Amino acid sequence: MMPLVFQIGFLEVHWVDILDMFFVGLLLYSFYTLVRGTIAARVSIGFLSLYLIYLIVEASEMKLLSKILGQFMGVGMVALIIFFQTEIKKFLIILSQTATLNRWQALFVAARKRQNATAWDINGLIDATKRMSEANTGALIAIGSEIELNPYIETGDRMEAIISKSLILSIFFKNSPMHDGAAIITNGRLMAARCRLPISDNNTLPTHLGLRHRAALGLTEHTEASVLVVSEETGQIALARKGEIVMNLSSRELRTMLLEFLNSQEAKA
Repeated sequence: MMPLVFQIGFLEVHWVDILDMFFVGLLLYSFYTLVRGTIAARVSIGFLSLYLIYLIVEASEMKLLSKILGQFMGVGMVALIIFFQTEIKKFLIILSQTATLNRWQALFVAARKRQNATAWDINGLIDATKRMSEANTGALIAIGSEIELNPYIETGDRMEAIISKSLILSIFFKNSPMHDGAAIITNGRLMAARCRLPISDNNTLPTHLGLRHRAALGLTEHTEASVLVVSEETGQIALARKGEIVMNLSSRELRTMLLEFLNSQEAKA
């Protein structure tokens, strides 16, 4: 018989129950770190609240309500798998990395990535953005972590190139075959160009915002990335983050906001 740790009324708690709660909490926390700050986080909280209500109803032996909620939970699980397919892919990537790298290798790789992510010189990006703004050249550039942005990197042409003013200008040159879509920067490298980003379905956005701005907002609604936009119509520079967009930025303001973002990424790492 399993040893009893303590008892509260009719509730008996064993060591295996404590381990069970610990691992469930660890799993939920790991998933939360992936969806934190996105729409998926709010959906997760709503679903967990509904599941808690279902457990209470079932424990109270409310048969009719329990059956109705049980049917909904069964269908809801399938819907959640579809809704969270991007987050599930990220989670599996993390698990595979943990399984294939030993502890010291993982620490070394993480340290190198953090160094690359914050050591790269953003002057080339700022100068290219200023030049494109003056020439009314449209551009869309996402900056964030590789784990979050890898699904979108896979939709474009992989480059893994050193960031420079000339490279960015050549990508978004109007006659370039790669100027459509987004360029993605992770770990201090320009990882890919001509990438497809999710379009925001926010109906409250101003009508003058074009497809680039909506794509920038769409990505920031699903990830913690920052997305730089240069308008082809007006030449205005904008930066989107956490589902919000700041318009008509100067080069100085853009530099300040990007440095704050990179510093926050380093702190989280």
